[in-house]
Amino acid sequence: MKKQDVINFIEDFRQNSGWNRVSEEKAIRPDLSGLEMFDAAVCGFAAASDPAFLKLRESGVIGPHHPLPADWLEGARSVFSFFLPFSRSVRASNAGGDDPSPEWLHARIEGQDFINRLSRALEEWAAGQGRRALAPAVNPKFAFCYNDNQVFMDDRGAPWPVSFTSNWSERHAAFVCGLGTFGLSKGFITRKGIAGRFGSIITDALIEPDNAVPDNIYGNCSMCGRCAELCPVNAISLEKGKDHAICNEYVRLTGVKFSPRYGCGKCQVGVPCEFEIPRR
Repeated sequence: MKKQDVINFIEDFRQNSGWNRVSEEKAIRPDLSGLEMFDAAVCGFAAASDPAFLKLRESGVIGPHHPLPADWLEGARSVFSFFLPFSRSVRASNAGGDDPSPEWLHARIEGQDFINRLSRALEEWAAGQGRRALAPAVNPKFAFCYNDNQVFMDDRGAPWPVSFTSNWSERHAAFVCGLGTFGLSKGFITRKGIAGRFGSIITDALIEPDNAVPDNIYGNCSMCGRCAELCPVNAISLEKGKDHAICNEYVRLTGVKFSPRYGCGKCQVGVPCEFEIPRR
């Protein structure tokens, strides 16, 4: 399995699978049928044994509830992360106002369905090459935790009280794979910006890592504060970053208003890091 083969597979799936466009039956409005949700992806590769994955298990980072790649897939040798930036039409539609645009709602929900399908397709593709691969986010063992629900255990088997976390972080996997750094809003800034979605695959294939884990976890963020200005519920500040509880409650309310979809994304558009790494 070669890097370029991975990149080519993702791009072929994006262009030709049909799942990157909103279907007629799911379109919120008739004119949104056929809406393209994602542009071409960027990918990063890391060794499954990279010590940075161990760092994620520290309590000040994610915590001991975050498994190592080998805990997900025995014999894991490589991890690759991919970022799919939202299309220009999706991003442009979400500028202004407090409510997420219909285009953004599609990209958040149908877009995640596309990423899930792509992740499973990558697993099958690897199997066809005689390799094992696993996408944690679509695996039955994947779990997310809100509001101090003690669903995770530490290394001693004791309940680990955490909130707004999961047992596999796509953004942190992207960090280890060298795709970029975090921003003030706790979004992740790649060379194609912050507005988009992530996926990752763990495999027993040996792929040469090309990652260089940044020393500064906020290195790509100019700390301009524009995302804080645009947040409709003031969940972001220069002093404290993002308050996950405030953000989550607002997103929950959008789920009530726009059911079965939800989202926001106001901190990802109209900002210097929307589609590139901003200048300092």
